[in-house]
Formats: sequence, structure tokens, C-alpha cells
Amino acid sequence: MRTRLRRLVVTAAALLTATTALPSATAQSGPSQASQASQQHPSHGGLSAVIRYTEYGIPHIVAKDYANLGFGSGWAQAADQVCVLADGFVTLRGDRSRWFGLTAETDFSLSDASDNLSSDLYFRGVRDNGTVERLIAQRAPQGPSKAVKDLMNGWAAGYNAWLKQNRVKDPACAGAAWVRPVTGLDVATRAYALAVLGGQGGFVDGITAAQPPSASTAATKSALPDASAAAKGARELFDISDMGSNAVAFNGSTTANGRGLLLGNPHYPWQGGRRFWQSQQTIPGELNVAGGSLLGSPTISIGYNANVAWSHTVSTGVPLSLHQLKLDPADPTTYLVDGVPERMTRRSVTVPVKDGTPVTRTQWWTRYGPVVLSPGGDLPLPWTTTTAYALNDPNAVNLRFYDTSLGFSKARSTADVLDSLGRHQGIPWVNTVAADSSGHSLFAQSQVLPRITNELAAACSTPLGKVLYPAAGVAVLDGSRTDCAIGNDPDAVAPGIFGPSRMPTLKDTPYVENSNDSAWLTNLDRPITGYERIFGPVRTAASPRTRGAVADVAALAAKGGLTVADLQRQQFANRSTSGALGAADAARACAALPGGTATGSAGTAVDVSQACGVLASWDRTMNSDSQGALLFARFWRQWLGAVPSAQRWKVPFSAADPVDTPNTLNTDAPGFAKALADAVTELRTAGIPLNARLGDHQYVVRKGQRLPVGGGTESLGVWNKIEPVWDTANGDYRDNAFGSSHIQAVGWDGSRCPVARTLLTYSQSSNPNSPHFADQTRLFSAEKWVRARFCEKDILSSPALRVIRVHG
Repeated sequence: MRTRLRRLVVTAAALLTATTALPSATAQSGPSQASQASQQHPSHGGLSAVIRYTEYGIPHIVAKDYANLGFGSGWAQAADQVCVLADGFVTLRGDRSRWFGLTAETDFSLSDASDNLSSDLYFRGVRDNGTVERLIAQRAPQGPSKAVKDLMNGWAAGYNAWLKQNRVKDPACAGAAWVRPVTGLDVATRAYALAVLGGQGGFVDGITAAQPPSASTAATKSALPDASAAAKGARELFDISDMGSNAVAFNGSTTANGRGLLLGNPHYPWQGGRRFWQSQQTIPGELNVAGGSLLGSPTISIGYNANVAWSHTVSTGVPLSLHQLKLDPADPTTYLVDGVPERMTRRSVTVPVKDGTPVTRTQWWTRYGPVVLSPGGDLPLPWTTTTAYALNDPNAVNLRFYDTSLGFSKARSTADVLDSLGRHQGIPWVNTVAADSSGHSLFAQSQVLPRITNELAAACSTPLGKVLYPAAGVAVLDGSRTDCAIGNDPDAVAPGIFGPSRMPTLKDTPYVENSNDSAWLTNLDRPITGYERIFGPVRTAASPRTRGAVADVAALAAKGGLTVADLQRQQFANRSTSGALGAADAARACAALPGGTATGSAGTAVDVSQACGVLASWDRTMNSDSQGALLFARFWRQWLGAVPSAQRWKVPFSAADPVDTPNTLNTDAPGFAKALADAVTELRTAGIPLNARLGDHQYVVRKGQRLPVGGGTESLGVWNKIEPVWDTANGDYRDNAFGSSHIQAVGWDGSRCPVARTLLTYSQSSNPNSPHFADQTRLFSAEKWVRARFCEKDILSSPALRVIRVHG
């Protein structure tokens, strides 16, 4: 084994040396001679890398160290995504109002700020306060390692080199003055923004709008919400609902060759700054990993190497806490802790404005974090003369995600993955699922959460917290008492968070699976319990997607003899759990309607008789050629809106049977007939036959071509989740907001080359002029995969191989 590894390292090193010496005509084929010259003979500098492009524009980046690897990654990302990246860096500098005006919306990729001014006030505040600089300056593991610092600085240099050496051709930003060079600090700030998405980033409007009441404002008491309203309000607090995922790892007892298997299916936005981008990163003898990186990231976020594959799913853990402040009656900017006054810290932030006067606003900070207002009306968080609320976000001191990911990239086993999770504790709001070539499986909800135990919540919750914490895991603690301070774990990397030993973890079971529900149902035969409520609920009803996924995965594990091909079939099975549970009941109730009619929202009788047969004969899948899928999807949306959740099923949820309950559609509910009538009316008004094929009306348009898309929405419970945009005026699902993104099915066959099939659903480039703007989207439409090229022999044999050297 050592001899083989050494030979591979020597081969890779020789290739690096050889390719950097390639003459221009050999090193690159494709564009114009002028383009070749600009890429082969850029301005002189100290950093360089070799990039080998294979099919679908996937770069395989080889460099001698981390700084040079970062350089190659930054260069290659800029080549594909310069406009999206540049827009994000405008956000991170707090310059959106300067370039685009005060009131325009952001793309919500780096925070939930509702407009440019709110976004700028927050990110300029982060800059002015030197927040990220202080995190970078901390010694590892609290701060980033030297390798990660080199990657970030190298990435910035590579991005800048691409800008200097190339003319931007993407119409989204060609010639734009806001496309500017960046620094390593900009790259680190992007990591910070992603880390706080579930905390401060989800509260930007509440942070920037929080201002003390006037002296004349009377003290007020807000009515407490009930548990249902509390849960709804809490979801607004932690709203990254445009992201989710499925992931499953099988151990060797279930596979054909005794080695592990992993299927990762993250659900992320198809547009904007939270897209994935594919690459392979190689430092001979040090690192060799492939997968998807979130844009602007210098490490692989979800990926695989010769020994390990991993993916992430958005977790149920709540990465924030609220602290109710008792204010000094004489000064609403002073709060009391054990009766002792403590003044809030005032931060004044000024934002330059396009064609206007700069805007200056004040933010107020406490020992717990910023003072906030509620982002929505369902959760009362007012700042009165007696009370205010502060937000604690432990990820606001977390710049450890890249080191955690780098640990995964270098891992040789799932044990190494678990070690990286515990050593760095840099995962902000996701679970980790992994498998390895030795046949091990791993699930870990190892994320950065405030160390709030059930005991602390019971002792220190305010009246609002007593409602919120059981319902949604969001703690609201009494900020006026030091005995209510968040505790510390001795094995934690940082104070105020749970240590690795407290994380819900499951190792080496036949399968581990997560579809964004709690850790409880990771394996039906080995349910995980005993964790604190802040991690998520136990013995509660699962989503339709989780129910279908766990049922499918358990059946696959029981069948055994699994291969990568089984993972590929699971990805595109497109079974609708909601359809399997409800379509037959709906068809029978439809057939029993007197005269085959139902009354819709408009109060008129609608002939729904044809719908009965269509629903009955539907195959319960969301395949592009499925007839009846569109009708059921539109009916189901109407049904969910018309019937309260407690009235939808006749057989209620049972923790003893979490996959098969609740069941039996309550078609006696008053909203059933109306939902069916409205769905039929909607399709007929748009001129769509009730038995239309799904793909004729669920598609994306790329370069004028309709590409049918299979899969279904969250409520339909489809593994291959997509959230297409319904054109209310004209009918049809046109384009896709978010859903399946960087998909990977990975196994091993005993060689050093992993058996991997991948698919980047929205393709590598956002530039409509790029040949890689829609090539993988066409594959996704046809439910086809990319055969990954990981080993040298596979890369060098690619018929699309194009090799370039890039320098600073």
C-alpha cells in the first residue's frame, strides 16, 4: 500500500512539473489565440496552479501548496461565476446602497436583509467593528489554521488575477464598476456570513431597525403566543427554508462488496450566491479531494476522496438564543444584571448611497449580542421602556468551517471525519453524513449551538421562553440574572457551546439517513434519543420527505447487495410520499361527490368527474412523463391551504409507527371538495389537460429551450426535491427556485479510484454565454449523471481535456 501511494504521489508531482512546462499550443485548446496568450502568459507573480478541465467544465486543480491551490480555485471560480461572486463581495463590503440604491432587494444569499440599506448597515457594522479580523487573529483551532489562511489569501489573489487578465463577458456585470479586486479578508467575511445565516444573518432587519423607545413611550405587555403561533414565529427566527437536503450512508453489511456507499442530495438555491461549484483539488502528497464548494469557498464543502465521502443536511438545531433584558427605568439603553446597571454599546454605522446623502444609523449591543426586534408579527420582541431582547449567536465567533471541511477532505475514514468535527467544531447549521471505503457509516449532528440544556431552560426561561422552547427549541432566557448565563463544556473548542460528547451521533449502523428532520429517525432500528431540546424534537411527526426517504432507505438496506447504481435509482425514483398516502383516498372521495361536482372558492359548481379517474390511475411519482402528477400537485397545495394540519388525516401520528402515520386522508374535511374544485379550475383556466404529462408543464428554460424537470416540492415528499415557480397568470411551473443541487453517489471498488457519479443540476456557470451554462441542467432533465474523473488516468483520458497554467 505504501509503495502504491508513493508511486501515485510521484506521478502527480511529475505531472505538475510537466504541465507547468507545457508550451502554449499543447497546454490549451479551444478559444482564440489571444485568449490562449492571456491565460498562458499572464503578468508575473508568485502564485500559480495547473488546471485540467474535463467534461462539463469541471476543473481539476493541481498546486504545490495551499496558497497556490487557493489561487487556482479563485481563478477558476471567477472564470465561471465572476458576476455572482462580485455581487456577493459588494454585499460583504456594505456597498449595495452605493452601487444599486437604498431600497432594492438583495438576493438573500448572504443574509435575510430585506433591502440594500439593511444589508449594508449590518455588514458595514461587522467591518467597522473588526469582527472578522479578530477571528482570523485567533490561534487555531479557535481561529483558522495557516493552511486555511493561505487558501483564503490565495483564493483572493486568483480571483484578482482572473479579473486582471480577462474581460468580463457575462452580461450581468460586463463593464460594471462594482466588479473589483478582493482581499483575503473579503473571502473570510464570506465564510462568516454563511456561518451566521441561522443567527445574526437571519435577524439583520431586526438588528438594524432596533432603536430605543422615546421617553414618552409607555411600558407595554405583549400577549404570549400559543404553541402553534410560537412555532411559526420561531421558524421566522431561524428561516433558512430555501435550503434543505437528503443524505444517506450505507455501511458494508448492506453493500455488494462490503465497502461503504453515500448518496448526497443537498437542496440549495439555483440562483445567486449560495450555489455550489464543482472541482477537484490536489496538492501532491498532501491533499486530493473532489466535490462541490459553495461559491467563494476555497475548500470542498461536500465531496469525496479515495477513502471517504460526506454530505450535509440542514439540521433542526437552533443556533441562537434570546435573552430578555430588564431595563433601567431611567434609561432604556441600560440593562440590569443582578441589579447592577450595564450600559449597551452604541455602534454608529454610516452607509454611502448612490446619488444621495449617506445614511447613519445606530446599532445597540449587549454582553449577549445585538438588541433585536422581531422579524415578524407572530413573535413579540418589542423594545419598550422596561424590556428589550438580545440575540446570542455563537457562530458570530466561528470562523472554523473551512478547517472542518479541510479535515474532511484529508480524511481516510469516517473516524477522521468525526475527529475533524470534534477538533474544529466549525459546522454552523448542518448535520454530517459520511461513509468510507472500509465499510463504515456515520451520522453526526455536530454543530455550533448555544449550550442551553433542558435544565437551564426550565430554570431560566421567561414566560415567552416557556412557550417557545418546548414548541420550537428557541430559548428565551432571563438576561437579568448571571445564574442564567449559558454554560460551558470542558471539551468544547469555544465557551458557551456544546462539546463534541453531547452531539447526537450514530456510527456503523446498516444505514444512516437524514432529510432535515431531527436526529431521532436517523435509523428506524436505532432511534437516537437523550439529546437536549435545542438539537431538535424526539418522537414527533416527520415530514413526508423524511417518511418516504427512511422507508426507501430501510428497504434498500434490507435488500442488501447495494451498489452505486442503486443510489442513482433512488435519486430519480421521484416517488411522492404524499401521493402514496393521499391520492387513492382523494380519488375515492372524488368519485363519491354527488353529480361529480364540487364547489370552488368562487362559489360555483365545478365538474370534477374527470379528475377522479386521473388521480386513481396516477402512478404516484413525479416523473416528467407522469400523468396526473400535476393535478395532484396543484390539488395538494390547495388542500394544505384549505385544511388545518390537525384535520388532514383520520389516523393520527404515533411515535411507535413514525413512517406510516399519520394516514388516511380526511376527505370529510370541509376543505376537500373546495381544494379539488380549485385545482381543476386552475388547470382548465390555463388550458392544461387534467391528465397532462408533468414535464410538459414543469420545466426550466435555458437559451430558449424547455427542459422538463422531474421531482417535486417539499409538501409532496419527494427525495428529488425541487421548488418550481408556478406562473399563476398562465399556468406551468417555470424555472426552479431551489432544490436538488450538487448530487453525488459515491462508492469504492478496492482501487484508489472512487466510483463516483455526480450532477450539478444548474451547471457550472451563471454566464448565459458559457458552454457550461446549461449542459448539466440538460443531464438533470434527462436524469443522467456525470462519470466523475478522479484518478490521473481518468483525467488524462478525457476527450474534453484542456490544460492551462495560471499565474499571478
